[in-house]
Amino acid sequence: MNEPMVQNKETTEGMANAVYILYLAGLVFWITGIVGVVIAYVNVDDAPDWLKSHYRFQIRTFWIGALYMFLGAISIFFVIGYFIFLFFYIWLIVRCIKGMKSLGRKEAHPNPTGWMF
Repeated sequence: MNEPMVQNKETTEGMANAVYILYLAGLVFWITGIVGVVIAYVNVDDAPDWLKSHYRFQIRTFWIGALYMFLGAISIFFVIGYFIFLFFYIWLIVRCIKGMKSLGRKEAHPNPTGWMF
């Protein structure tokens, strides 16, 4: 009766895709970004290797994005803060779209530890 829970491959891929979508929604509703990183942390250990690269990429996206948001917030009184926020929005959109493309092809993310795209 105590069978180990087997996670379905499609469910895991769907969760990784959901994290990308939550990050994009986080541009409007910031709380969804936090939900997304929690989902990524929960699923990273049980995922196959190629999917772990996506979860690592998503976790790094959250923390690097938090750094950009912090830098933008402390420099908002100077004009540079607005440019940091603009850069963050574009950066996040590009990272999520590239990650979703790679996920759709069922490929590992090519650079899960990179800072850019």
